[in-house]
Amino acid sequence: MKQRDKLIHNAPLPIRDGVAPSYLWLQKGNWKTLLEFLTQRFPDVSAATWQDRMLRGEVVDDGGTPYSADSPYRWGGRIFYYREIDAETPIPFEEHILFQDQHILVVDKPHFLPVIPTGRFLHETLLVRLKRKHNLPDLSPIHRLDRETAGVMIFSLNIASRGAYQFLFQQRGVTKQYEALAGDLADYQAPFIYRSRMVEGTPFFRMQEQAGTPNSETHIERLELLSQTAHPNAIYRYRLHPVTGRKHQLRVHLSALGIPILNDDFYPVALPCKADDMTRPLKLLARSIQFIDPLSGQERYFESARQLDC
Repeated sequence: MKQRDKLIHNAPLPIRDGVAPSYLWLQKGNWKTLLEFLTQRFPDVSAATWQDRMLRGEVVDDGGTPYSADSPYRWGGRIFYYREIDAETPIPFEEHILFQDQHILVVDKPHFLPVIPTGRFLHETLLVRLKRKHNLPDLSPIHRLDRETAGVMIFSLNIASRGAYQFLFQQRGVTKQYEALAGDLADYQAPFIYRSRMVEGTPFFRMQEQAGTPNSETHIERLELLSQTAHPNAIYRYRLHPVTGRKHQLRVHLSALGIPILNDDFYPVALPCKADDMTRPLKLLARSIQFIDPLSGQERYFESARQLDC
């Protein structure tokens, strides 16, 4: 069991409405009180908010003992608390369960729904929704899928067997197929393989390519020409097989080829934030996942029922 799983599993605060408590190591420093440290560590959360949480007994130490506003700061330990968001935008798209046994849960994720709590999303995330709806306290994602991407997502249900599935993904024992809508790849010849070196870019949420030994590889297959009625240029459906799993790999590779994925607001340039606009989903779908189950030895294949259109 990974250290984070152990901490959450043995946390002194219970899961509340699908949300597991967060934890924080107390670093070395000269803060007089825990409240002083927290208001400096989280400048967007007011001292009054932390005091209210403490009064409710929702900021505790490893043993579950509540902290108060005048508790002295003692570095080296941990605190547990619930993350809260004042106003969270509802995401009006539903996930669908494709498969469940005692070890894994396979879900067909909609566009716009984050997998895990991050930024301004907490309850409106796939992980928290599933925990709340189906009473799954030990649920944990096995791999990544961007908020903007829809399709097949696999979760672990069982802490004891989680490592076997995580190892499968780490060792590239999983075949993933994606679909994307994009422009005409003029020099396309099957099979088309694109490789590049990807590194963290600017702004921080983007990736970029640079010269050097490739560390990312995508196989690209053009499937069909779609209707041109709503677009000035031809739009094709592509099947994408990422051999590696770099962040935003498919989006970066198609953009570098001159055919950015339809409705991509990050590549080739970062556009202004759409905020709560959910009318233009990124035309990228995690179509299927296939692997040999590390526990049963059975071949597993899961496919999204969702469709991309123009």
